[in-house]
Amino acid sequence: MIGLIFGETNFPIQILKKIKQKKLKYLIIDITKGRKFKKNKYSHVVSLGQFGKIIKIFKKNNCKKVLFAGKVLKPNFYKLRLDLKGIYYMPRIIKSSKIGDAAILKEIIKILKKEKIKTISSLTFNPELSLKKGNYSKIKPSKKDKTDIMKAIKKLNKLSKYNFSQGVVARDNKIIAIEGKDGTQKMLESCQVNKLRNKGVLVKFPKKKQDLRIDLPTVGFETLKQCKLVGLKGIVLKNKKNIFLERNKCINFANKNKMFITVK
Repeated sequence: MIGLIFGETNFPIQILKKIKQKKLKYLIIDITKGRKFKKNKYSHVVSLGQFGKIIKIFKKNNCKKVLFAGKVLKPNFYKLRLDLKGIYYMPRIIKSSKIGDAAILKEIIKILKKEKIKTISSLTFNPELSLKKGNYSKIKPSKKDKTDIMKAIKKLNKLSKYNFSQGVVARDNKIIAIEGKDGTQKMLESCQVNKLRNKGVLVKFPKKKQDLRIDLPTVGFETLKQCKLVGLKGIVLKNKKNIFLERNKCINFANKNKMFITVK
């Protein structure tokens, strides 16, 4: 039995599809805002503050391994329903939330570990969703693009291991945006310059000392569309340390709009 703790984005849907194909036994802890999986008979709608209930569900079903997938949105802690274990653990969760959304997941993993429940990689059943080194579009980075790419990578490498940034945008050999707590979308919205088209690059690499079982940099069709909207020419990811959704759709879009998708 595998436990699936599902948050936002389409990544959980891809995982569930593969698990069903393999006919594996599973249960879902649905922590999405809209309760996306409530129609699934193996799904449990649980508040993020009900750790006692979550652990009880896992142990009752002899579930010793769990997988996290999808973005966990920072909850309104004052409105959360808490059980006894939730009351005990919540101060740790609130403290970690100040670092970023991914830190909430890391704290939950620590709590589960204390209960002898192991967390496995989010790509365990879907390794095909992680791109390997290479160029995936017809267009390849030009010499000028490569300069921007190296500028962005150097900036990411200099960021503190405690920094929550996974993404940097570089244009004309300058860093023009660094991902903040609000994520990639908000960062890209700050980059729009109407006069510029197909100029600049988004680099998304894992954070330093990041737990690679969770929160890998994720790119999908919406990311490509937004990059196009703000005038960027391409996206660069880290070899086998990424989640790339809607691959064919993204590659077709990149080719049509003379953009590149590169993995270093």
